[in-house]
Amino acid sequence: MTRPEIANTIDTGGYATNYHDRGEGFPVMLVHGSGPGVSAWANWRLIIPILAEARRVIAPDMVGFGYTERPEGITYNMDVWAKQAVDLMDALGIERTDIVGNSFGGGLAIKLAIDYPERVRKLVLMGAMGIDFPITYGLDTVWGYTPSVENMDELLHLFVDNKAIATPDLAEMRYAASIEPGFQEAFSSMFPEPRQQGVESMASPEDEIRKIPHPTLIVHGREDQVIPLDNAYRLLQLIDDAQLHVFGHCGHWTQIERAELFAQQVNNFLG
Repeated sequence: MTRPEIANTIDTGGYATNYHDRGEGFPVMLVHGSGPGVSAWANWRLIIPILAEARRVIAPDMVGFGYTERPEGITYNMDVWAKQAVDLMDALGIERTDIVGNSFGGGLAIKLAIDYPERVRKLVLMGAMGIDFPITYGLDTVWGYTPSVENMDELLHLFVDNKAIATPDLAEMRYAASIEPGFQEAFSSMFPEPRQQGVESMASPEDEIRKIPHPTLIVHGREDQVIPLDNAYRLLQLIDDAQLHVFGHCGHWTQIERAELFAQQVNNFLG
């Protein structure tokens, strides 16, 4: 049986990162969110083929998620994830890249723009973390997930506005992914209670965000129950060269609920 979620592996600072590498041209790195059982493929499977028509698409599983190796004794934090992203770029010979970050990935994109500004060209922040906010019921439920099909079904209904997407088959598939060896152990260690600390740990200082010079597209679903829409307006105020698009009748999974329109916007913005 082929596993489309498992693609290429390369050494990144002493462990093997699983990553997708499609298309040719100026690179764009897609950074997934932090839900249980998530992988780059689960997050970006509808977007990768569209973007790959015009550019090189790199989509890694960040360490602790997906099918990237989980080194023993590792501490999962933003510094570790940022270093992994840069180590991956170095291993692939990529000097600069555009970055599309979803949720947690948006917070990581912001950190990369601050800590490694010369390695980033443009940013797309979708349903992004990266600033401090009172944790939502949705995010607390996502991070507090304990494995069951019922709990996964509840999460899927939180992620989307169009509930028809949250099918029983998808719940079964994502539940199965969440209980693969090592997945839940790593996931539960990342976001202990009180989970407000997790929000704070992924936030960059606002005075640093104000210094971000990179052209930035901010995208958010109006009905997002996981990351508040207010985040998007705050990031629009903080980042100088920023523009915002809000999708109505759309939850946290813009890249799934509005896949073609989202990809079109990204392609237009990245040029």
